[in-house]
Amino acid sequence: MSYHFPAYMYRLRSIKRWSLMRSTSTENVAEHSFHVALLAHLLCEIGNSLFNRELNSDRAATLALFHDATEVFTGDIPTPVKHHNPRLLSNFREMENIAAERLLSMVPSELQATYDQLLSPGKEEGNLKDKELMIYVKAADSLDAYLKCAWELTCGNREFAVAKDQLQEKLQRLTLPEVSYFLEHFAPSFEMTLDELS
Repeated sequence: MSYHFPAYMYRLRSIKRWSLMRSTSTENVAEHSFHVALLAHLLCEIGNSLFNRELNSDRAATLALFHDATEVFTGDIPTPVKHHNPRLLSNFREMENIAAERLLSMVPSELQATYDQLLSPGKEEGNLKDKELMIYVKAADSLDAYLKCAWELTCGNREFAVAKDQLQEKLQRLTLPEVSYFLEHFAPSFEMTLDELS
């Protein structure tokens, strides 16, 4: 029997992000997932080293790699559309659940417990550690969107100006010192040219 799960995961590179915005460079869900994994790992390490947390950064990176896996079926629904009203958001969450179940059915039964936790993290009542890590994955998700906006603005694309301001406010409302530290010490580099970085 063939299992299609990894083949579908590879197709995340075909799912485009920011479909409502005019971009200077396209972005797909696969590269976004990599960026979120990188940022989630870094946020957890900042937390552990600077704020006395005990976060499993490797697990956070793994959760981040799968955080948008269901978009292989749903596509990337823009945030303003998803959050337009509670009923629409509820319907979208149900679509995500159905997509996660479909993906899980493409994994051998011996591996399903592992991938169920990755496709639906924190679903189990006792899995509080994954729920805590998902706070950092969601922060990393917003942070990646913020960095995309910063990049676009640096390239002269004002299309992302309002989105950047909204994302900055959202990140500040998280009140995570790890995010504040990243914004102060790492984020400015994303608005520099390669020569300035050198």
